[in-house]
Amino acid sequence: MNSCSFFGHRDIRISEGEKRILVERIEDLIKTQEYTVFYFGEFGDFDDVCYKIVSELKNTYPKIERVYVATDEKALTKHKRKSEKTYERQIVFPLSFEWWYKIIYYRNIAIIDNSNYVIFYVTNTVNSGAYKAMQYAKKTKRQFINVADYENNK
Repeated sequence: MNSCSFFGHRDIRISEGEKRILVERIEDLIKTQEYTVFYFGEFGDFDDVCYKIVSELKNTYPKIERVYVATDEKALTKHKRKSEKTYERQIVFPLSFEWWYKIIYYRNIAIIDNSNYVIFYVTNTVNSGAYKAMQYAKKTKRQFINVADYENNK
């Protein structure tokens, strides 16, 4: 079972060209490489855009599943009550470290460790969580695309 995850800055504006890249890449993963699981952490504009794309593609490819990954059981319970989004599953990955102020970082690492492919939207923001997640993906030699770089290099 192949899985993909998404990480991007909280406040962004996605261009039509970047959205097209996202749709094409996600659909290619589904059609040609049999990706069926898409992990979401649900923090920010980029996650919202990717969630909408995957949800639209689910109409054509009903076997794909959207999975919300919480930081811990308490956050999972809260999310189940409050979320307006629909997920096929909601889970918590065991984290390697759980300091409360770093829990999102370690949740992101767990998501990347459980993903075969990662789609980023990262600009030159060294202190952002998305940037740190991309550095971890590079370090662990995870396959990924940074949509922000792709669009800028066209």
